[in-house]
Amino acid sequence: MSEAPPLLMIEFLSWLIERRRTYSETMDAWQSHCPRQTIWEDAIIEGYIQLDRKPSDPDPVVKLTDRGRSLLNGNGLLG
Repeated sequence: MSEAPPLLMIEFLSWLIERRRTYSETMDAWQSHCPRQTIWEDAIIEGYIQLDRKPSDPDPVVKLTDRGRSLLNGNGLLG
């Protein structure tokens, strides 16, 4: 049986899909100096998010990967 994702991860991914989010905006809202709250790093490591870098855009967009969308889908948060 697989372990359920932490609720904070679900909240983070749900926040990301509400609208286009840049890296700077995401860091402002979700950065933590607490070593126990590593939501950004955990999302990257688990393959739930990625940065969409374009040469013309100095601030990359944070996007959910297929795996991130699947996680939200499995929790009934995507239609």
